[in-house]
Amino acid sequence: MNKTAKHSLMALLAVTLGLGASLAQAQAVDRVYAIDGRGEVVIDPYGLCWRTSFWTPAAAAKDPAGCTCDKDLLPKDVCGPKPVAAAVAPPPPKPAVPVPDKVKETIAADALFDFDKAVLRPEGRAKLDDVVAKSRQLALEVVIAVGHTDRFGSDAYNQKLSERRAGAVKDYLVGKGIPANRIYTEGKGEKQPVTKPGDCKGPKSPKVIACLQPDRRVDIEIIGVRQ
Repeated sequence: MNKTAKHSLMALLAVTLGLGASLAQAQAVDRVYAIDGRGEVVIDPYGLCWRTSFWTPAAAAKDPAGCTCDKDLLPKDVCGPKPVAAAVAPPPPKPAVPVPDKVKETIAADALFDFDKAVLRPEGRAKLDDVVAKSRQLALEVVIAVGHTDRFGSDAYNQKLSERRAGAVKDYLVGKGIPANRIYTEGKGEKQPVTKPGDCKGPKSPKVIACLQPDRRVDIEIIGVRQ
């Protein structure tokens, strides 16, 4: 026996003697390849994985090292590429919800009515015709008409006056073809003045009445989707 053959035989004997515990451990955890102290498969001098007596193709298919050591002997579905889950297409974007346009008109009550009255003036009708024209540019949702007064007069009187003025605006708009159920009216009386407390001081007089004119108004808001 030459020196090279002796070295190979001695190496083989050393591996065989050192694998007793590893083989027992491999059996305990269903490993069918010999495992060294580092937890890696033992490779023989010919570059092959060292099989234990428990090795079978079926058992090798369950061993973590089966495809590395004996890929050609195992079923293709065991060692083949894992199927890639089909990409789930993202849901289609939701259609954009149209944002309603808002057109707000503030019309001085004096332009619509004579002082302390709720009957529309010719000039007031012309201004409301402009409101009608703007509403026809939209898929109309609602027209809101809110009447206001100045501070002169009792709270109850001013409340009723603001409601009658808003109602007169609604009646005119309905006469121009806007559905009545699309028009909301409300009276705020003197509760929401535009002027500040110190702007128009003094008792009732032509000067103070003129100063309070911005408070005598009808706010008209048109809400709809532009077509």
